Amino acid sequence: MANDASAVSDAISRDLAALADPFTPPADSTLWRKNFLLGAATASYQIEGAVDEDGRLPSIWDTFSATPGKVLAGDTGAVACDHYHRWEADVDMLVSLGLEGYRLSIAWPRVMDAAGVPNRKGLDFYKRLLNRLKEKGITTFVTLYHWDLPQHLEDRGGWLNRDTAYRFADYADLMSRELAGTVDAWATLNEPWCSAYLGYGNGHHAPGLADGRFATQAMHHLLLAHGLAVPVLRANDPASLKGIVANFGRGTANSDSAADQRAAHLFEVQHNAWILDPLLKGAYPQDLFELWPGTEPLVLDGDMQTISAPLDFLGINYYFRTSVASDGAHGIREVPLEGVERTQMGWEVYPDGLRDLLTGFNSTYRNLPPIYITENGMASDDKVIDGHVDDTQRISFLKRHLAAVDQAIKAGVDIRGYFLWSLMDNFEWAFGYERRFGVVHVDYSTQKRTVKRSAELVAKFLKERKAQV
Repeated sequence: MANDASAVSDAISRDLAALADPFTPPADSTLWRKNFLLGAATASYQIEGAVDEDGRLPSIWDTFSATPGKVLAGDTGAVACDHYHRWEADVDMLVSLGLEGYRLSIAWPRVMDAAGVPNRKGLDFYKRLLNRLKEKGITTFVTLYHWDLPQHLEDRGGWLNRDTAYRFADYADLMSRELAGTVDAWATLNEPWCSAYLGYGNGHHAPGLADGRFATQAMHHLLLAHGLAVPVLRANDPASLKGIVANFGRGTANSDSAADQRAAHLFEVQHNAWILDPLLKGAYPQDLFELWPGTEPLVLDGDMQTISAPLDFLGINYYFRTSVASDGAHGIREVPLEGVERTQMGWEVYPDGLRDLLTGFNSTYRNLPPIYITENGMASDDKVIDGHVDDTQRISFLKRHLAAVDQAIKAGVDIRGYFLWSLMDNFEWAFGYERRFGVVHVDYSTQKRTVKRSAELVAKFLKERKAQV
């Protein structure tokens, strides 16, 4: 492994040394377009903290992270980046980097009580934040659900309970009435695959349940919630875009055998078609139930029409590729590749996977809406040395993934923007605070923010692009 790590380090060094500027795209890149949005993203539970303040109710992640053994080192989001108290300075930091867009999420437990009564203090926090962002000229993408379900709804079954979808529509109604005019784009859900599979299928995320039948039923109710919310958002805030954000996985076969090729297909059915087929075709892929027999969800008349309501945009989150093979029993097994570059998460760095997914979706779905890359980034063990953070691998990662986006645009995919994950280091769910995804370093003991070299280079490019307009 030491030799592998050395080879990867040498490859990154050669990659960066070959360029006068290790980030700036070439002159023929579509990323120089003035209407191509470049921003950064965060999520409420990962940065806000203040979990007991101003009427906020407990969420499933408060419960899960407080359960021994669920989160690395026993970390919780109780304080996180203290963004709830430091939001003004964080907005100033965002503006100072020249970032044009900010994707944030709203904490459902912060804005309404168990009876659905609005919590004015929680609502006012988001109003102040969004108004400031608009004053600064920042394009705002707001996600309604980034995994922090109110615990009182989980106590009634959570996403296994169909009623939660209707409660979500009520929440969407409240937020779009209160925040109309301050939001450029609404995303109903973030990564329903993670909510359904990691939360209810294998228990790695809150609420920690593990049953294949739970996963498919939870997914159906999540997508139903999305479908119910879209017309509400359209009615209350017609000037904004409406969409959804999903994470997608590139699966490649470990060999040319028919069985391994089939395994790669089924991997992408599970990670991609499970979400996109209902949204864009109005039906679940039957191959999914070949992989997970007996897990078909309860679908009522009209559900699929509701779920497949037209979208203004699709948010795509991409991180890595997975090499797979047949398990010999109509299933899938992962085959870790040797000698490849990996991040602190152990994920393979594979920019071609992003390009391949984008072009593949464009050919598969004739009604594919405009796309924003709503998350892309990597974790590394970043340290502040003499006041600086030189995150060399991240710089190389971003350069290559933005090149993959450029290739997809040139191949005909309608991609409108790209959001770095993440603006700053934060609570990385079951991995706690050990894994750092930010382009800004956070010292959790002091809450000091330190801009990393990657962010400096992004800011330099944005300044150069603005000067050309």
